[in-house]
Amino acid sequence: MDLHSSTKKQGKIVTQIIHFINGEKRTFENIKTSSIKQGQFTKLETIEGKLIMINDKNVLCIEVFKQ
Repeated sequence: MDLHSSTKKQGKIVTQIIHFINGEKRTFENIKTSSIKQGQFTKLETIEGKLIMINDKNVLCIEVFKQ
């Protein structure tokens, strides 16, 4: 089911900087917004075919940029 993520408003391909509660931050580039599936582990797929799984309970905020 498509939850109509607001991230899709930025475009088909985006970069995300994810800030974790421990102060660490990670940058993920070339995320296909159509592939985002939310749940306890949010799943993101890159245009290179990588699957990224993020445990939502450890996330403080997410920055999203158009590419």
